[in-house]
Amino acid sequence: MAKYLLLKHYRGGPELRPNAQTSMDQWTPQEISDHMAFMQRVADELTATGEFVDSQALAPSGTFVRYDGEGKPPVTDGPFAETKDLIAGWMIIDVESQERAFEAAAYLSSAPGAGGRPLEEWLEVRPFYGETPVVTE
Repeated sequence: MAKYLLLKHYRGGPELRPNAQTSMDQWTPQEISDHMAFMQRVADELTATGEFVDSQALAPSGTFVRYDGEGKPPVTDGPFAETKDLIAGWMIIDVESQERAFEAAAYLSSAPGAGGRPLEEWLEVRPFYGETPVVTE
């Protein structure tokens, strides 16, 4: 088994499909409910197969913080990345193969959006590192 991170971006990917052009803040309450119910159904189905690990939705706002020596860390009111670069949410799965990770991501991409049409949004699929590398001399 290998773990994969499925990243949902607010408006990212090689091309923006027509069904994904209406942002969620313009959807009706029913469209949002239908979308969230689908996402839960995918998580439930992956749980039933033993492949689901965790998932979370993220707000579009965020703050950058870094270490800057002793004292209070510097904080900015960013990030100031383009909206398409911000992560909307993620799901972690533990599957037998990369092909299965792609299959799960494609299914997740079919979540309904405005008008109940599948979003056909791009999801980023990133494998976790396996064992932590050990450096020997």
